Parts: sequence; structure tokens; C-alpha cells
Amino acid sequence: MGYSFKRLDRNGKPRYTACYQDLKGNILSAGTFSNKKDADRAWQMAEAEVAKGRIGDPKRGRQTFKSYVEGTWLPNHEMEATTRQTYTYAIRKHLLPEFGAMRMIDIMPEHVRAWIVAMKKKGASPVTIQKTKIVLSAIFTTALNDQVTFIHPCKGVKSPPVVAKPRTIISPEQFETLYRALPDADTKLLVETDIETGLRWGELTELRVKDLDTGSRILTVNRAVVEVNPQFHPTGGRFLVKEYPKDKEFRRLKLTRQLINKLRLHIEERELGPNDLLFMWRQESAPRTKLRVVPDPEHLGLTPPTAAGRQYQHGTLMGYNSGKCRCEHCRAAIALYRAQRRQTEGNDSPRRRRIRDTDGHVPAEAFRNQIWKPALAAADLTVKVRIHDLRHAHASWLLSGGADLQVVKERLGHASIATTEKYLHTLDDADETALDAFTKIRNRSARRSS
Repeated sequence: MGYSFKRLDRNGKPRYTACYQDLKGNILSAGTFSNKKDADRAWQMAEAEVAKGRIGDPKRGRQTFKSYVEGTWLPNHEMEATTRQTYTYAIRKHLLPEFGAMRMIDIMPEHVRAWIVAMKKKGASPVTIQKTKIVLSAIFTTALNDQVTFIHPCKGVKSPPVVAKPRTIISPEQFETLYRALPDADTKLLVETDIETGLRWGELTELRVKDLDTGSRILTVNRAVVEVNPQFHPTGGRFLVKEYPKDKEFRRLKLTRQLINKLRLHIEERELGPNDLLFMWRQESAPRTKLRVVPDPEHLGLTPPTAAGRQYQHGTLMGYNSGKCRCEHCRAAIALYRAQRRQTEGNDSPRRRRIRDTDGHVPAEAFRNQIWKPALAAADLTVKVRIHDLRHAHASWLLSGGADLQVVKERLGHASIATTEKYLHTLDDADETALDAFTKIRNRSARRSS
């Protein structure tokens, strides 16, 4: 129970200090005031805030969703740095605008259903809705366990179905074409290591010399690196090394002799030490973009109509500035204009070339944009291939070649063998055996009649 007591200041005037008791039994001050009425109001308000943290107090549910999530749930919920980053972005973008001002006790299943409908109208994909609902459900699971609320508003609420798309696996022939299109030997070695080991990107780019035993050809996977916004990094950095892989279990892989020889030569040429990264990002490997010449605007046509119904020629400054067109020709026109201003008038100083903030680890986005996508364009494959798809290809090739299912599971670090089974019969020629068997039985009657 709080109270206020009277004391005299240095001038002999009466002052009233408001005191209240926190959850741990400590007596704290809620401030000092010139009259007892204000002091009593202060300790009563302080006790009301303390009551929100007391199990079984109905006042706990009267706090807003925003204050509970930002003040209690996010700061105290144990999760990986990347998970915290993903959850925070989802909460700020999709949940706080809808539920932020509502009291926790007032949020019901009907409000969650209305939110899902609103998300669909905004054009959110089923995957986005499902993942954001998982975050919302996690929040209310904790709130229910802590007796902040006494109903879980996500229970029984369905989200739009997420259709599982068929997994496209790059064939060995397509991989060879892509491999030849890579720009340098270091990049080729990184990609070849990826396809032969099936490592996740964070595991691959955190490999160090000490993880490789060239004598036994054994590679040990015992760490992974993740790239996060500095605000989610414990020390404000960009790359966070975790002393365990995703499955939280070390695993050992055996490599082929030809890959071991390439890695050994790579280590010797780079004079790498035991703690050095096997694959390091070098800024000079990033290609510079070239300025294109704009074709004659007379042959490019007109931009889409503006709000006022006006159209402009493609490949002109008016098309870029007034028509708000961002096609390659209009962008090239403004780029040429600015280049000429720099040369003749010294205006429009070019921006400095962006240098990726890295401690040596290969940034996924930079690698994708500067190396992977240009190689895909040069290879001109008929399938769209992500870097992570090399892991899928590794599993599919092993199983198609007759490898044991359990061995593949342990090699990839899958938690469940059901995950590994999804890679069975994923190559384009996987159904050939079934078709041959079908044709053999179907043609049996024809052979008998003859």
C-alpha cells in the first residue's frame, strides 16, 4: 500500500513525497509535490502501473497491445537475432497499425479475422499473412501464459492457404553452364563447395581453414553467420557469428578428392591461417555499371498518361521528370544529362561508390546482385535458380544417385527425415522408371495377341 509523507524543504515550506511498493517489495519514490493531493495521486498511479505486472490482476489486460509488445514482450522474449529482426519488422508494419491502440483484453478472434481480410484487400500474399499471424499468435500465447489475457484470439482463426509450389531442381548440365559463367576462380570454388556440401549460406560463408581436415577430407560444420541490421546486433555490427549451425548440432561431411585439392591450393595461394575465412568478400570483384546510349526518342513512343492526362517522349528529361517514367531509356537520359553537367559545369557530383559494410564475410545480397544474377543472365538457363537452390540440388542429386535417405538427412542437418523425403524424385527424369514400367505392362496384351 502506497503512502505520502510530509517533510520540510530548506526554506521551511512543507513538501509531500509519494511512495509506493514495487513487485519485489522495494519502497520507491513517485516524486515530491507541494501538496498532499498531488502526492497521493502520484503513488496511486504508480501502484496502478505495478498492478499491471501482478499475476491475476485484471488491470494487466487493460494495457494496450503496443505497450505490451514494445514494453514487455519484445524486450524479454528469447529469440535469435534474425528472428527478432523479422518479428520486429512484421509487428511494426502489419500488427501495430491494426492492434496497437487496442487493449489486450479487448482483442477477440473477430478482430483477427477482420485483420486478415484487411491484409488480403491490401494485396498481402498468403505467405505474408501466415507468417505475421504466427508472430501475433506467439505474442498472445505469452500473454495467455502470463495471465495478461484469458483468451487466445488467434485460436480457431484460419489464414489463407499457402500452396506448396513444385520444387524445381537444377540439373547437372544446367549447373555446368552456370558454373562456367561465374566471373573468377574464387567464386567458382565457393559455388562448387556449396553444390557438393549442400551447406546453408550462413554455414558456407562462415567456414574457416580450421574446419577442414585435408588428410581425412572431412569438413566440420559447427558455426554459422547471419547478417542483421546493426540495431539487432549485440555490439552494433553487421555480421553475427553463432557458435552452432541452424539445427544446433555439429555435423561432419566428407568431400571429394578433387574439391579437397582445390581448397588446399586455394588456402596455400591465399596464405590463409587456421582462423581465416575460406571465402572472403573482396570489394574490387564487384563490377561497375556502364552508362548506356539512349536511342532516338522519336522511335521510343510515349510514356503512360499522368494524372492530368499528359504524355511525354520516352528517353527524354521531360519523360523522367514530368512523366515520372522510370523505364531504362528515361533513366539513361537523366544519367547522360547529369554526366554532361559534371563534365562541363562541375555540377551534380556523382555519389561515392557504395562499399558494402563487411568484416570479410560474403554479404548475401551483394553476392546475389553483383555475381549470381549476372552469371544467371549469361548462362541463359530455362529455370530460375536461387543460391539456396544449390542445397536442394545437392539433396536431390544424392538421392537420385542412390544415396541412403538417412545419410542424406544427416549430411544436410535436417531435423526430420520427412524433410529429406521431399527431395525424392525431384529431377526431370525421375518419372522415367515409372513410365517404362507402365509402358511394359500396357504393351503386354499386344505382344500376346501377336
